[in-house]
Amino acid sequence: MNSPLRIALIGAGSMGQQHYQHLQSMTEATLCAVADPGPQAASLAAEWGVAHFADHRQMLEQAKPDAVIVANPNTLHVSTALDCLAAGVPVLLEKPVGVHLDEARELVAASKASGVPVLVGHHRRHNPLIVRAHELVHSGALGRLTTVTALWQLRKPDSYFETPWRREAGAGMLLTNLIHDLDLLRHLCGEVRQVQAITSNAMRGFANEDCAAVLLQFDNGALGSLTGSDAVAAPWSWELDSGENPVYPQHPEQPCYLLAGTGGALSIPQLKRWQYTEADGGWHQPLLATQERFGTEEALRLQLQHFVRVARREVEPLVSAADAARTLALIEAIREAAETGRACAPSLIEG
Repeated sequence: MNSPLRIALIGAGSMGQQHYQHLQSMTEATLCAVADPGPQAASLAAEWGVAHFADHRQMLEQAKPDAVIVANPNTLHVSTALDCLAAGVPVLLEKPVGVHLDEARELVAASKASGVPVLVGHHRRHNPLIVRAHELVHSGALGRLTTVTALWQLRKPDSYFETPWRREAGAGMLLTNLIHDLDLLRHLCGEVRQVQAITSNAMRGFANEDCAAVLLQFDNGALGSLTGSDAVAAPWSWELDSGENPVYPQHPEQPCYLLAGTGGALSIPQLKRWQYTEADGGWHQPLLATQERFGTEEALRLQLQHFVRVARREVEPLVSAADAARTLALIEAIREAAETGRACAPSLIEG
């Protein structure tokens, strides 16, 4: 039997602490060090019984972890991950993979050249309900996928924006929130050929968007829409509907994604599948609703278990750096479309 994988944590903020909560109950991995220059990190490391380093490069040299979780600020993701790859240490990198596409490409190239794997933390792909939804769509249970409707609509309280960076350009819904939904749409429905978009900051007047409407054309011919706002009193979002994170109030009866094809339709997160009772049924015939079953394991824990296998070179990353970069390319295409009023295609990412 393999000894527990020694994992270091770079970044001891809220996301890093969530990773620790799962790590402490896993038998296949253990936390060995924390690297974070913040004032609370040293006390957290002492509480957790591991070494603390202000500088992650010193931690890599002295603690010599088997693998690393990078959960520091977005702007430091790529540079930190590159340091880990240079040390030969596999990385679980929190999303987004980077802030700009050029740096994401640099990370993709470094991972390929070094052979050191990178798993990007689009953890929702590990959720059992998404695993089942992916199986249904890709098995042809819905027939030919035709239309996709995605919703992300809720209200962030004013206190959320007391942190200055949350009012600045680049910290709006697209990169912070809708990147999750766009990643799932790519995962479930395939690559996006082109987008059109309108964004607005009219509700709060900050430097980033608070409302967005996006049209998507997928490579397989399906058409989709994603409508988002963080300034509305509404229950339609993954956070409020999926039950994945207990810190949010739950509205499990409300959908956030609706996928429709020639042979059926699927609502998410309910995983209720609809189809005609007759093969040639139409709008005068009733639809049969089937409740699909799925597991209840926590996505973050499943992601960590997958990362252990990735770090041991037993499996390929479910979300590689190149895969995550394609979601970032989609974000950039949406921004360009909103600024120019033109339909825009995401940049191609090799790897």
